[in-house]
Amino acid sequence: MPNELPSYTNQIESGTDYTIMFCLDSLNKRLRLDDYRGNIDAIYERVVEIAKAHTLTKLFIKSREHDWQAFLSKGCMLEGIYKGYYNGSDAYCMAWYEDLERRTSDYWLEEDQIIKQVFAIPLKPDRPAVPTHCTLRLARSEDAESLANLYKEIFQTYPTPMHDPAYVAKTMREGTIYYLVETATQLISAASAEINTVYANAEMTDCATLPAYRNLGLMRLLMHALEEDLISRHITCAYSLSRALSFGMNAVFFQLGYRYYGRLTKNCDIYDKFEDMNLWVKSLK
Repeated sequence: MPNELPSYTNQIESGTDYTIMFCLDSLNKRLRLDDYRGNIDAIYERVVEIAKAHTLTKLFIKSREHDWQAFLSKGCMLEGIYKGYYNGSDAYCMAWYEDLERRTSDYWLEEDQIIKQVFAIPLKPDRPAVPTHCTLRLARSEDAESLANLYKEIFQTYPTPMHDPAYVAKTMREGTIYYLVETATQLISAASAEINTVYANAEMTDCATLPAYRNLGLMRLLMHALEEDLISRHITCAYSLSRALSFGMNAVFFQLGYRYYGRLTKNCDIYDKFEDMNLWVKSLK
């Protein structure tokens, strides 16, 4: 069931002995296998075939625990573990690459140093106060344009079409929730949770703050608000993919009690290049 955006389409395909649910993501030159049923050999052959047909350079598989070694035996690499992703059971992030440039990280050792620095800072689990003259609230559909403008201002490139108000509004209709912080005159910070109600998980994503308002604890504030909302919806697993080169966002998740579960090589096009992403996971039970 493809959506209306040809560069980023979610699809379902069934064969004689399999069903696959995947995102055909030409923006990031990858195929992301989000869910599947059936014969693992047939599934793997088909997703590789689709990736090659669309000249995609990375295949990103969310494998169930009992299948990850089968994908490993076919040449995939284990890059991270989504703890509790499938209603409490783990998902294993398996990756297959079509070319060496996509497979090779340009900043791995620098990213190792950043994560070591993150691990050395103190935890800050408490919810920060809303700054004076600011408002924290759940976003509404009429906020789509101002949210798109925020993402356009912060990110030169982004893994999803968040600069498009129509796309932002579409994600809201499909169940993604956004919280934002605003002054009387402008939107200054926002973050979202993309909810999977079938498996009780949510991706914490689309984090952005205007430069003039950073270091005020706004992102920790937004994460607290999102987590409280998710708990009320019986979501038990929260996870996020943070730029491995960004000390700030990795620090936010570490301080809030998320745990580091791996690094995905050149996983998406963000800012101005393909970047490695750190995987952070937190149980909301």
